[in-house]
Amino acid sequence: MSGIAPKLPLMLDSSNGYALLKTMRAMIKQNFKMLILTVPGERVMDPAYGVGMKTYLFNSFNESTYTDIDSKIREQTKTYMPFVKIRAISFGAADQDSSQLGIAIKYSIPRIGVTDLLEFTI
Repeated sequence: MSGIAPKLPLMLDSSNGYALLKTMRAMIKQNFKMLILTVPGERVMDPAYGVGMKTYLFNSFNESTYTDIDSKIREQTKTYMPFVKIRAISFGAADQDSSQLGIAIKYSIPRIGVTDLLEFTI
């Protein structure tokens, strides 16, 4: 069976050689996650691409940091994935004993009639 893009990270699959994404929804979610996790300057030929969540690892998580992350996600999404409409971004402590931050982004893709949730921890 064919797919529309390789699933990242690359993994071997007995039927296709590599695991593949088979829906637009899954491909857009993967690309959205890559946009958020990529550090500006990391992508070849486009130094402005990416939110760079890793750069916030050792920051204190407060309202100022949340506002900065929120605006950067919205700005990058508007520039690189304008077909994605962000509905809500929420922040929460992933673990009270560690310095982890949980982020949940509710978004929609009006052209294909999909609403989804992207969650990750830094």
